[in-house]
Amino acid sequence: MDKQKKTLTVYDLAYIALMTALICVCSWITIPATVPFTMQTFAVFVSVLLLGGMRGSLSVLIYILLGAVGAPVFSGFKGGLAALLGPTGGYIIGFFFSAICMWGFEKAASRSAHKRLLCILSMLCALLLCYAFGTVWFERVYLTEDGTHIGIAATLGLCVFPFVIPDLLKLSLAFALSRNKTLRRVLRHTGA
Repeated sequence: MDKQKKTLTVYDLAYIALMTALICVCSWITIPATVPFTMQTFAVFVSVLLLGGMRGSLSVLIYILLGAVGAPVFSGFKGGLAALLGPTGGYIIGFFFSAICMWGFEKAASRSAHKRLLCILSMLCALLLCYAFGTVWFERVYLTEDGTHIGIAATLGLCVFPFVIPDLLKLSLAFALSRNKTLRRVLRHTGA
């Protein structure tokens, strides 16, 4: 994106809206579990990779705000503050911090000869950040039947370890899609 550009264009707003919609749709593709398997991770990462840090982060933020005000955009067609502040809300909020993390790496990558390597590293760091934020949140909010917290080890077993391989596959798919020359040419042609 042009360093002098301070405002969002109509194309920017359209792409932000499109990626927000993609995140919503991907959150509805669910395999139920304590923390459901969804395609959200893919959509969040592809949004930032295709649109860049600022616009991708805005897409994620709008998605979270839509859910917070009650739109059924979260996994299982849930919405509202109760869903956002529930046990899995930390992972949803963690997506925003992941986007911000990738945005920070994007700035460093723009001055580097190792853009692809930094892109992959940014995705891995962003995923770890999301895991960390979501795991601590889940451990603090989720209570067992007797009203106690389950502990970090149990939380990792429920919320992180089962998701590592699927999430790495989703990140790989997002990376591959973001490198698609036809898609990148279309985005460049329309001012993205």
